[in-house]
Amino acid sequence: MMPSQSENENRLRRFKNKGKDCDEMRRRRNEVSVELRKARKDEQLQKRRNLALDEEPTSPLQESNVQAKSPLMSIADILIGLQSPDENQQLIAVQAARKTLSREQNPPIDDMIRAGVVPYCVRALENFNNPGLQFEAAWALTNVASGTSEQTATVVKAGAVPRLVRLLGPGNPPNVVEQAVWALGNIAGDGPTNRDLVLSSNALPSLLELVTPETPVACLRNIVWTLSNLCRNKNPPPSFEMVKPCLPVFSKLLHYSDNDVISDVCWALSYLTDGTNDKIQAVVNTGLVPRLVQLLDSREVLVITPVLRTVGNIVTGNDVQTDAVLQAQVLPRLGKLLCHSRPNLVKEAAWTLSNITAGNVEQIQQVINCGLIQPLIAVLRQGDFKSQKEAAWAVTNITSGGSIGQLSILVQEGALHCMCMLLDSKDYKCVKVVMDGIVNILATAEKTGDLDKVAMLVEECGGLDKIEALQNHENEEIYQKALNIIDTYFSSGEPDDPNLAPQQVNGQLAFNSGSAVPEGGFSF
Repeated sequence: MMPSQSENENRLRRFKNKGKDCDEMRRRRNEVSVELRKARKDEQLQKRRNLALDEEPTSPLQESNVQAKSPLMSIADILIGLQSPDENQQLIAVQAARKTLSREQNPPIDDMIRAGVVPYCVRALENFNNPGLQFEAAWALTNVASGTSEQTATVVKAGAVPRLVRLLGPGNPPNVVEQAVWALGNIAGDGPTNRDLVLSSNALPSLLELVTPETPVACLRNIVWTLSNLCRNKNPPPSFEMVKPCLPVFSKLLHYSDNDVISDVCWALSYLTDGTNDKIQAVVNTGLVPRLVQLLDSREVLVITPVLRTVGNIVTGNDVQTDAVLQAQVLPRLGKLLCHSRPNLVKEAAWTLSNITAGNVEQIQQVINCGLIQPLIAVLRQGDFKSQKEAAWAVTNITSGGSIGQLSILVQEGALHCMCMLLDSKDYKCVKVVMDGIVNILATAEKTGDLDKVAMLVEECGGLDKIEALQNHENEEIYQKALNIIDTYFSSGEPDDPNLAPQQVNGQLAFNSGSAVPEGGFSF
């Protein structure tokens, strides 16, 4: 079955950027790698439970695995206390509920919900004459909302959100404010619906007002984490106009001394830049790009990971936005990250570089001038598979949008051999990317009269055998591509010319005695 016209058009849009909008090419490149930007649980928790430290905690942000020493009240006794008209009994009951929900192992959240504890805690938030009661109630609700979506929903349905937002206002005790921030962060982290509910309840302005030079670092960490949850999730994303006021605050916090604060700021920025070019431009307009790039020099993985994610998102934008990142000297830093000991950072560095090589000839030339072709090919040759796949995209993008001389450099540096190595990958998407890169090189060589030399190089490195084997691939698009490559570039029917065989130089294939690329010539 032949590919349809729409399939062929999609293929051309994905791999060919000559004569088309680089903005569109990068956006499609971004969509293909969407899995790279999904925040994993070990990178940033969407919800956090506040565990008990002492009988009388001094801060809601203290966390420990130590359980309270005194015996806990039964849920039945807690409910009796909550129903008492005596505020002291209510406080004792809410505190007991909080302690029970703060147990490290298997807190009985569902039992508390079934007993009807949640509505009583929500009502306790309104008692401004008893800050201690508000604090304990907010803490208990924080831990209920740290559970499943169904558990969080009970807190929302009981009307907690507007009451928690009111606790953010001036004049409230710091520990009550901190705990309200935490509870709202858990609710916002549950998903787009609850995130938008918190935003529509006007929580954001109050949260931003809490960020001052005098804010204690422990509290600031929680505020920024909550802000990041208000920026996250894509289906749908938050209203950009609603979260845009965060940007000036984030720009300042990038210079803060605490790595946890910087990390959550960068996660938030990664969510905000994961979208259309106008959103990317709003972030670029804050002037934070140089600081972001500078943070790639950090030794802390918790900082590098979201920074790299954000920078990678920005270079999915248009040429001007990509140039802003290039002018901040991102390329030398990406070169170092291509050699990082952590495979995930190597993968994302290669992904970022692939979005840069999806740009114009001048941007590709900057990659070459910075000496990144060899590190990129090293990843293509010996990186873990996910990194190899991103490196393959980076190389194929050069073959799509680069000049003849730039393609010549790729082949001279050994890219073709490494691409052929990946032709027997079990990941058919990777095979398709590599095949298109090889086709682009062969097509360019044909135009410059060097097809025989390049075809011989593909054959010498085992590529032709692999392409022939792909004619039997189970994926229809792949076997059709393989048939087309054989028919177009390897079916001349003429005997081999021994004079075309490549020379061996230090164990490497070489077609030219000199290493320089002749101007305007595709000669190896």
